[in-house]
Amino acid sequence: MKEKILTALRRVIKSGVNSFWRNLWVSTATISVMVITLGLITGLFLVSVVAGGILTDLEEKVDISVYFKLDVSESDILRVKTELEGLADVKGVEYVSREEALVRFEAEHQENPLIIKSLEELGENPLEASLNIKAKVIDDYESIASFLESSRFSSLVDTVNYRQNQKVIEKLSSILNSIRKSGFIFVLVLGLVAVMVTFNTIRITIYSLREEIGVMRLVGASNWYIRGPFVVEGIMHGLASSLIAIIIFYPAVLFVSPKVASFLTGINIADYFNQNFWQIFLLQTLVGITLGVISSLIAIRRYLKI
Repeated sequence: MKEKILTALRRVIKSGVNSFWRNLWVSTATISVMVITLGLITGLFLVSVVAGGILTDLEEKVDISVYFKLDVSESDILRVKTELEGLADVKGVEYVSREEALVRFEAEHQENPLIIKSLEELGENPLEASLNIKAKVIDDYESIASFLESSRFSSLVDTVNYRQNQKVIEKLSSILNSIRKSGFIFVLVLGLVAVMVTFNTIRITIYSLREEIGVMRLVGASNWYIRGPFVVEGIMHGLASSLIAIIIFYPAVLFVSPKVASFLTGINIADYFNQNFWQIFLLQTLVGITLGVISSLIAIRRYLKI
């Protein structure tokens, strides 16, 4: 019994593979649409990786800079620093004295003699002492800023430079989310197109084999034996598409990666792709097979009446 089942299964697979090669010209359109769909899915996935890297990099650069009034003593500022370090949301606090702020400012503008000359003409240090605060999580900055603006130390504070950086992060995050959503919709539409094209390919195959199917019915072939080859053909469409997609996509990633790395430091798409190659290929293959099988089952249900 077991041997008969295995023999029948081998025949079903062989029949499906033969049908795929026999109808290869017809299958070209199906495979082409699937390749584009799988390529876009992989591309969207890598865009998400890059987007995540950008946001992480920006989050690392964001902090709260608290500037104190010129008449505030260093001991008062250090007392604020100690209290901030005791907050659960705070990762670290750096104290920058007025003198240190002046040194940094002069170093940053050393190639601009006009600014340096203006400082010298003032005859005094116009810069304020500050605390640079790092939060454990970017969402915690809101509560830290609120604490500084409403605590008993608020009278010592001149400005809290936080809102501007946060707006940049939120804006970029919104743009990247929009790209992901629009990409997802586009991939979904292409996926439906791929299903429709594969559906028509299987329909044509069913029509071309109608006499052979009729003979199998007469000799008492089981339903799964008749339907199986068409499902196998759908699987072949998915496998072929994923293989072609990865062959095309890999050199494309190698080409794009240096260009991305040139303006996004620390983000190497090629390295990420190489490290996760088999997971990406498996994902492409599963999506391709799923599209092929769904298309085949719909076509079988619609056109193969057993």
